[in-house]
Amino acid sequence: QVQLAESGGGLVQPGDSLRLSCAASGMAMSIYDMAWYRQAPGKQRELVAASRVIGSIDYADSVKGRFTISRDNAENTMYLQMKSLKVEDTAVYYCNAVSASSWADDYGMEYWGKGTLVTVSS
Repeated sequence: QVQLAESGGGLVQPGDSLRLSCAASGMAMSIYDMAWYRQAPGKQRELVAASRVIGSIDYADSVKGRFTISRDNAENTMYLQMKSLKVEDTAVYYCNAVSASSWADDYGMEYWGKGTLVTVSS
């Protein structure tokens, strides 16, 4: 059973840094496309950053140059390093995984963590 558990959220001030972690279990992360999404109060969930099995990485325009996604497949852990945080970065951040190997039993299935709250406020 695939499970994703986010950690590292908290209350920070504008300009601060924070690192989020997503610990995955019941899966081999190396065959999953991984991503961070966020949902601010009253807004739709949006893609923040994605790290794909083929090696490509994408960022939302709003976080380019400030956020860095990384993954440690051996540790089954994904990270989101966030720098120069802004008030508008306040949101619940979710870990997302999509099975990307056609030979896997759960090919195409999508999994979500429960989220971790990041609040940026002075």
